[in-house]
Parts: sequence; structure tokens; C-alpha cells
Amino acid sequence: MACARCPFYVPKESTKGQLLAVKDGINRMLEQVDLTDDEREALEGDRDAVTALVERLADIPTPAGPTPKELGTESAFIPLTQLTDTISRERDS
Repeated sequence: MACARCPFYVPKESTKGQLLAVKDGINRMLEQVDLTDDEREALEGDRDAVTALVERLADIPTPAGPTPKELGTESAFIPLTQLTDTISRERDS
């Protein structure tokens, strides 16, 4: 998670979708696993880093052009159906 903590880090296109899975995995571990205080603190720091990275990615254009914020999402990750619906509406206009 060290790279995700750097403010200039941008993941490769192939790994952006994995951020949601990582965040979900961290949340599951925090809820289901008995952790020491140090382990819990490390995981919470990782979760904060992933959340900050997702927020930074919200202004980076999708392959279709618009950014996640322009598409009206609160996350940097957009369901494929929402993206294809948006593209279809733009073509029909």
C-alpha cells in the first residue's frame, strides 16, 4: 500500500478496478478478524490511502472521455452499464 499513499501515484488502467476489492477486503478484515492494535491501525491507514486514491481518480477521464464526477458518480469507479447508457444518450443527442 506504500505506493497508494504517495500523492502522485496513479495506478495502471488494469489495476484501477482492483481498488474496490482491496477496500472491501480491508473492511472485511477489520470486521471479522481479531487484530492487534498495530494491525488494526495499519489496516485503517491502508483503507484511508485507498479512499484518498479513489477520490483523486474521480477527476481523471474515463476511456470514453468524461470523468467519474462528470458522470455523476461519487466514486472513481463507474458501473459499465452507467457508462454505456451515458455514451448512448450522447450519441442520440
